[in-house]
Order: sequence, then structure tokens, then C-alpha cells
Amino acid sequence: MRVSSRLVVALTAIALSACGSGGISLVSSQPGPSPFISLLRLSGQNITDLAGVEFTIAPKPGSVSKAVDVWYSIAALEARGYVTTGSLVVPVFGLYAGYVNQVSLRLQFQDGTAQPLAIDIPTAAYVDPTDFGDIPYSHPTILKKRVAGSVLGFDFFVMKSGVESPIVLDTDGEIRWAVPGVANATSSAFQNGEFVIGDAATPTVHRLQLDGTLTQNALQSTTYTMFHHNIDPGKRGLLCEVNATDSSVTNIETTVAEITDSGSILNQWDLAAILSTYMLSQGDDASAFARPGVDWFHNNATTYDQSDDSIIVSSRENFVIKIDYRTGNIIWILGDPTKYWYTFPSLRAKALTLAPGGLYPIGQHGLSITSDGLLMLFNDGQGSLNQPAGASAGQTRTYSAVSAYSIDEKSMTAQEVWNFDYGQSLYSPFCSSAYESPGQSILVDYAVADETTQTRLVGLDSSHNVVFDFEYPNVTLCDTSWNALPIGFDNLTIN
Repeated sequence: MRVSSRLVVALTAIALSACGSGGISLVSSQPGPSPFISLLRLSGQNITDLAGVEFTIAPKPGSVSKAVDVWYSIAALEARGYVTTGSLVVPVFGLYAGYVNQVSLRLQFQDGTAQPLAIDIPTAAYVDPTDFGDIPYSHPTILKKRVAGSVLGFDFFVMKSGVESPIVLDTDGEIRWAVPGVANATSSAFQNGEFVIGDAATPTVHRLQLDGTLTQNALQSTTYTMFHHNIDPGKRGLLCEVNATDSSVTNIETTVAEITDSGSILNQWDLAAILSTYMLSQGDDASAFARPGVDWFHNNATTYDQSDDSIIVSSRENFVIKIDYRTGNIIWILGDPTKYWYTFPSLRAKALTLAPGGLYPIGQHGLSITSDGLLMLFNDGQGSLNQPAGASAGQTRTYSAVSAYSIDEKSMTAQEVWNFDYGQSLYSPFCSSAYESPGQSILVDYAVADETTQTRLVGLDSSHNVVFDFEYPNVTLCDTSWNALPIGFDNLTIN
């Protein structure tokens, strides 16, 4: 995992020869916890005058992806313990493994002046820390290569692995960041230069920074037992799916919590209680639908809609449901009307009618609000798996799609504005995702394609043309890439 001592000596010599004339010099470089990270040590009397440091990693020859480009404020480096009297450490991440990386630094001073520095950083080859040889993240089968001149709103993306920490790749298929430390990154989100990862077995929040630093905090709740599925951006914090106990009964996948990265609870929604209260108020038998101790709801994603201060929750077994952020009141339900839930008059009264020709969400994952205000999701197409005996599981399609909907709450109607179904050639019945990047490009993750044996990562331009298509073996469940989303390593600011 670390470069040899001979490489460190050579690297230090390169650094010393690359010293600039602006009063700050490169002293040395030490490898970080993986080949994708290097720690550059700088010295100089005017380090205290710095406002920040920018580093840029030149792409390999023939690469289409942009350069890694990151700005650290001096405050961010101080908070991480990298600034001392006359000395500064800059964590450079996003390096190519097994390669001599050309790195440019720009030291920005508070008076507006700047000093450039340059260094070549050789790195060791990457060895997957899990020894999970069946998932060669570094060697995808490239079914369609991104070509020069292709227009795509992202150049890097993160795959949420079920067997190790998150994996960041570029759109040429190169791994650009991975570190050991977390055994399962299914429940994870990226913010403020760190991955926030919910533990799959305990109520613990892991914070994995891009320099490889890992810390843990316990969730500040006595009822939550573990994280599952997604972590999404919320109104004030992060929206998480958690299991909870209530009177010795485990509420399986029915609770959404909004938390901080340190584990504080900002808000929470018990979907079982919300639905039961509403159904009972309308004269329905809520106990026939909400069944504690049973995976009847299966929440797998939540998104915040700032347009009306609400959250939209995905219930894989039933529907997509929108509720008011503050009160928890149900606003609407969108789902397959041939499923069991539609037999309850109270739920039917909240149902949106989908315009003819559209695909209802079935087994959906990865909810988000697009830049033009549409509800977008990965429409898996797999019917329900855990309805009561004799109850309808609804439709099951033979392919998966990405669906984007406009919602008219006054008329209680929905329209599928567009979908992408890849010619109905791929079916990923579980997990998976679709997320937008700037410029309305989209990253699609078919987590369990080809009868669950393969994972496909597909990049779409703003016209939904396929720009790249990478294939990875999938070992079990959704472990290779539960879902994936674009990440801005080409224009990242860490304050």
C-alpha cells in the first residue's frame, strides 16, 4: 500500500529541486494510507500569510477526464492539524496509483499574491485492502469508452461499496481514491471534504476524510440500532434510513432520521406511525398495512424538496410518498395502483394519477430532485416481495429505467416527463441509482444487472446519450456498487 523507501528518497529530491522563490518551499512528501494520497510538507516564514492552497494533478496522456483540482482554505488545513509554526502539510489526493503524477501547487496569500510550486509524485500500485479479488475496481470491462470531445457534466464518481470504503473513479475508468478503514460503505454521503458513513451493524457514524483520517461518533439516540440503505442531503443535515426499536419490537426500515455528521439527531419521521395515524383517522384498519417487526415498508431513499419544505420517501414495497417536513402530514402518494396499498381507501385518496404512457415507480431507488424540479428515480421494475399472503405484489417489468416526473398537486396528477430505459436491455431489480450532475448529465448505476452477476456504470449526457459504459463483476447482493453518484474532484473546495 505504501511506496518504497527508495521512492520516498527520490520524491524528496524532486520536491527539493522544485522549490519556488516565493518564500515557501517543498521539503518532502510522504505516502498516505493508500497510493492515491500523498502528504506534502512545506516550510517558510510566511506560511502564516497564506489564505489557502490549490493543487492540480495532471491527467494521464490520452485521458478524457479533467484534472483533479482542489482548493484547501488555510482554516480547513488548520482544523485538520496540518499547520504549525513555519510548517504546512498539504494532503494531495486523487493521484493515479502506480504512476509518476505531475502535481502543481498554487499558494494563495492573503494579500492576493500567489506562489506556484511543482512536484512529481510517484505512487505504488493499488492492492485492494479487502483482498476481494472478484471485484477488480481497477480493471472494469469498458463496454463503451468515453471519447475526447464528449460533453459530460461530471468527470469523477463515487461507487458505494458493500465490502469496503467508497471508491472514487474517473470517467476513463481509473480509480482515483480509495482507503482502508470501513468494511461497508453502503450507507454513505459526501459533504465538506469527507464521507459520512452509517454503520451497517451498529448506531455509529464514521467520518472518513479525503486524507484517509477516520473518526467515529455514536448516534445520539437510544432507539436506533443500525443504518441501512441510503444517506441523502436533507434540509439541515443528512437524511438516513435507520432501524429502531419500540417496546422491544424492531421497526424494520420504516424510520427516517436527519442527523449531523457527528451523530446528533435533528429530526425524525416514523413512517409506520405517520401512516397508521392517518389511516385510522380515515376509518381504515391500519394494522392490516403497517406491520411492526415485518419488512412491510422497506425504505431505501429519502430526498428533501426545498420548493415546499417536504421530504419524499421511497418505500420499495409500496410507493413513493411525500410528507410535510415539519408536520409529517401526507401530501401525496405515487405508486403502482395494482399493489396491495391501493386497496385501502385512505391511501387511495392520496394517490396521484399518472398520465397515460408513463411508468409507475416499481421497486424504485435513488430519489432526487433534478435541477429543473423533476422527481427523478431509478425505476427498478421489481414487484413487491413481502406483502401479506394473498395480497397483490403488483407489476414486475423485464427491464429497468430512469424515470423523471412532474407533479401537479392541485390536480393530484403526475406525468413521466422522460425516461431512459437503454432500449429495455438491462434489468437491475434491486438497489441501483440515477443522479444528476451539473449540465443535466446523469450517472446511472445498474447495481445487479445480468441476473445480479454484473454491475454497470453508465454516463449519460444532457440528451441521454450514452457517453461511457463500464462493467464490473458483482459478487453478492449489491456489494460492488449499491449506488453511485457524481463527485466534483475537478472543482472541489474544502473550507
